[in-house]
Amino acid sequence: MHFTPDTEDTLAFLIDLANTHPSASRSGADELATPAELTALLDHHGYTGRFDHDQPELASVVHVREDLRALWSLPRDEQVGEINRWLREVNALPFLVRHDRFDWHLHATGPDAPLADRMRAEGALALAEVTRANANDRMRVCAAADCTGLLLDQSRNGSKRFCSVRCGNRVNQQGFRERMSES
Repeated sequence: MHFTPDTEDTLAFLIDLANTHPSASRSGADELATPAELTALLDHHGYTGRFDHDQPELASVVHVREDLRALWSLPRDEQVGEINRWLREVNALPFLVRHDRFDWHLHATGPDAPLADRMRAEGALALAEVTRANANDRMRVCAAADCTGLLLDQSRNGSKRFCSVRCGNRVNQQGFRERMSES
């Protein structure tokens, strides 16, 4: 399953954003607790535009994270309603833009819009592409019992179950230990 490069970049960002949640993070802590942690996440993904680097901005991004985590597991038609709500709330008006290392791609808000609005607009456009490809069933929550990490299965056969190799190895190791103790 392939999407355009800008859609794949945005989907990767959304997953990383969602997986900063304490129930999904590797550390078990909120990995989006400070403006500095938000800045590191944005820098890692090459996010551009206006950044306020303050607590109100962080709070609005955490709200986007919570909305995203809720949207991720909804049935397809309900996801569409949420995607459309995101676009409406930020007064999205898609336009083509080229900047930095990115060739022509869609933005739906200006670079001076608040960060959370830009995240919702770009996220909604990327999630709309998942919907248009009828791939919403590949938007999953990690199958590890002790993890709520989000993932987008882009494998050819659609069999990805874990948000990370770490979760997959841990579950496989637990299964192996259980089988060995039974024999």
